[in-house]
Amino acid sequence: MIEVKNLVKKYGDFTPVDDLSFIVEDGEILGFLGPNGAGKSTTMNMITGYISATSGDVYIDGHSMFDEPEEAKKCIGYLPEIPPVYPDMRVREYLNFVADLREIPAKQKAAEVDRVMGLARVDHMQKKLIKHLSKGYRQRVGLAQALVGNPKVIILDEPTVGLDPMQISWMREFIRSLAKEHTVILSSHILFEVSAICDHVLIINHGKKIVMDTPDNVIRTIGGTEGVYLAAKTTAERMNELIGSIAEVAHVRAEAAPSDGVVACSVFPTEGADIREKLFRTFADANVVLLELRTESKTLEEVFIALTGEEGTC
Repeated sequence: MIEVKNLVKKYGDFTPVDDLSFIVEDGEILGFLGPNGAGKSTTMNMITGYISATSGDVYIDGHSMFDEPEEAKKCIGYLPEIPPVYPDMRVREYLNFVADLREIPAKQKAAEVDRVMGLARVDHMQKKLIKHLSKGYRQRVGLAQALVGNPKVIILDEPTVGLDPMQISWMREFIRSLAKEHTVILSSHILFEVSAICDHVLIINHGKKIVMDTPDNVIRTIGGTEGVYLAAKTTAERMNELIGSIAEVAHVRAEAAPSDGVVACSVFPTEGADIREKLFRTFADANVVLLELRTESKTLEEVFIALTGEEGTC
């Protein structure tokens, strides 16, 4: 559905996107990640045809963005981080305007506007001025405009920024539902959100692709060996002594204790080893009470930091 092929963007000596290629299959949700300045926004602007590329091409449903821009753009609905709404227009008036821009036939326009308002759940706000809507409802109106004309590709840039927890939960479920009929590219700095929603993740840095795979495979392949979290009623010295008696332990990281009289740590085994049973039997044989013993996998955020050297933003 989407093919980005050898995409390059240069501004003089600066190259924010450098020979980037990837494919997003029909009905897939791709999480698009990268630290600030990685070339993520520039790439999305080229995919949507907002800016031109220095070289390379983008194909949307087989249409070249640079040879057939009108046909390619008809296949795309785009919600940028700041929704492209006109605050002095009413919700229905604005969506009618968008429908005109997308050349929706006059006989179908009212039904199409009703459809997208219903999907975004803003139909009860249709007579309100957009400037009087909350941040969450302005975001929903922006989402509705991206859906006008039922485009095959939906591109969402930070769709949950500034929303409250209930709105975030609704937006995540809605994005999942979009994949039934659309191909979706989702850019978000909330890496838990990407891991929970997306079929694949693409991480770029300095304009180049670092990795593209499923979230689980990225964590498994790059994140390394899983650790084991322990919490026990003992002293730190006794905890270290018992753990140190297990040959397959590579290293130990101290953790904050959940309560007084309890010691906690994360234990990381040598490559390929499973030390959970040995830990349990060692502590049981020593009559030391284990309060917790659970696998501790690395998160997508930890892998992102390891790959890019960046923390907290993408």
